[in-house]
Amino acid sequence: MKQRVITAIVALIIFIPILVAGGIWIEIAAAALALVAMSEVFIMRKRIIMSADFLLAGLGVLLVVLPDSYFKWLPAHLGRLDLIYLAVACLLLVTVATKNRTSFDDVSVSTLAMFYIGTGFHNLITVRNGAGLDTLLFAMLIVWLTDSGAYMVGRKIGKHKLWPAISPNKTWEGSIGGNVVALIFAAIYLHFFPQFYGFWTMMAIALFLSVVGQLGDLVESALKRYYGVKDSGKILPGHGGILDRFDSMLLVFPMLHLLGIV
Repeated sequence: MKQRVITAIVALIIFIPILVAGGIWIEIAAAALALVAMSEVFIMRKRIIMSADFLLAGLGVLLVVLPDSYFKWLPAHLGRLDLIYLAVACLLLVTVATKNRTSFDDVSVSTLAMFYIGTGFHNLITVRNGAGLDTLLFAMLIVWLTDSGAYMVGRKIGKHKLWPAISPNKTWEGSIGGNVVALIFAAIYLHFFPQFYGFWTMMAIALFLSVVGQLGDLVESALKRYYGVKDSGKILPGHGGILDRFDSMLLVFPMLHLLGIV
């Protein structure tokens, strides 16, 4: 527990100024986090980091993460998606060059990870630099309080397993309790910091984000269970890896875009 607290304090000391500053700082942070998350996918799959396929996958995830302003140098008929395709095409050529030591399945996982990780962190940037700090904090606090509320309520009264095959400790009581805690927070937060839509629409969105955040947690739990690992990585002592900390947000941030908030 002591290690978890120390890690959390250090992470907040580093991360909060970046969130407040926004701009290029959040872009650099998102790019770095995405690269670490991609490396965690490779490590979970027991793939080599210092390899051509990781370098191409890392390039691909950066192409997804970075804002559109980074691609203004491209000719008018080309866009970001064309560059991503080239990265995937090069990954496919690696299967030939390595005589299938890097397989089509490996390329498929890398490509999926590019979009899963990259889109999440891309929208971290767009929410902060587009909608603003108060909207970003709204989403992040919804996720954190849902998680904390689910843990506390589940520990106290949790009896009915939510999805034991994937995450045996989660319960329906904890899940619903997390939703309730998130809604109480949202009602208070929206009173002081009104958001893009009206109060009741934002309350509905808060509930939706709370549910999506829990689904994002389950997605990463399924990933870890499939690869037989406890944590996605070890970069955050006591907390695991970047995917462990951002699993919910990788789905929540893109939802803000799909809902028209940013």
